[in-house]
Amino acid sequence: MFEVKGNPQLNKDSFTFNEKGKYPYFTRTIFNNGIFGNVNYLDEEHKISGNCLAIGMMAMKFFYIKKDFYAGQFTKRAIPLNFELNDKVASFFITILDKKQDIFKNVLVRDFENTFKKEKIQLPIKDNNEIDFDFMEDFIDELEKTKINQLKKYLKENNLEDYNLSDKEREALAKFKNGSIKWQEFKMENLFEKIKTKKLPFKAKELPTQPKKDYILPCLTSSFNNQGLNYFVPKDGATILKDVISLPSNSDVYRAYFQSREFTVLSDAYTIKWIYNSKKLSNNQYLFTVSCINKVTDLQIYSYKNKLGGWNVVKDKYIQLPIKNNKIDYDLIETLILAIKKIVIKNVLLYTDKKLGIKS
Repeated sequence: MFEVKGNPQLNKDSFTFNEKGKYPYFTRTIFNNGIFGNVNYLDEEHKISGNCLAIGMMAMKFFYIKKDFYAGQFTKRAIPLNFELNDKVASFFITILDKKQDIFKNVLVRDFENTFKKEKIQLPIKDNNEIDFDFMEDFIDELEKTKINQLKKYLKENNLEDYNLSDKEREALAKFKNGSIKWQEFKMENLFEKIKTKKLPFKAKELPTQPKKDYILPCLTSSFNNQGLNYFVPKDGATILKDVISLPSNSDVYRAYFQSREFTVLSDAYTIKWIYNSKKLSNNQYLFTVSCINKVTDLQIYSYKNKLGGWNVVKDKYIQLPIKNNKIDYDLIETLILAIKKIVIKNVLLYTDKKLGIKS
């Protein structure tokens, strides 16, 4: 059904990213649909025809790229044979193929194409045994509408429908955009402290991936899927954490997350909390610091083969925070995150209305 090919690779150090660039630049990242940024026209030799599935070879995650694009290292593409992809059909295939991640992760990159060819998937068929692409589209369409209605209900019930910016929020965004915010570097170990947790007697592969009986507490591993929380353990004997930052210590992607719900640590990861000047951070302020941390940890140079390491390494890194009168400007941090949340909510609401055919 698909032919897998390697992508002609561009070294990202040979060009600069452009926010208004015409072509997506696909890399092994799992974030933003695998798109690291946008670039303008580079050359025909490296340009890749779109309307295909693109694969990041570290996470073995599939993405649909409609437009022509350029790609970095450790990426491939799956080209449909004898049928046309569209957004909905691609979503159906991606859901099925992503379930094969554990299989694909256990093969060498050079063996991926042969392994992919041998794997079998189940698809809906018509009475004449032809693949039922119409069903795929209808199924995804109905699922999409259900999820959108659930999202709109959630936003309404949690009073998140007001996306009008206050004057203070507009001012904070303006300062950020025009570069008038003053920043200062702070060493991580002066800002955060690693939290000690009890060692748990479980192996991840032996644990349920959904809450089951006493196994109801999400536990943290080095995975970057679902913020690292993909398994469940009993609460008894576990160090229960909440409102802290988690980081992997042995991973392909060293991305920090703010964990606002109860969880514990299982393996290959750790958590940190804010200690600077004994200040208690709000959830929004924690979210801001996570973005600052990821600017020095969530980098393309780090991978399972080129590991960043744990807190003993990260604690010596420096992050930048906004300051006012030589002190961290907590008020600005809070206001910026509130403004960004409103912008995101506005975009979500406009998107949901458009998908449901509601005129603004």
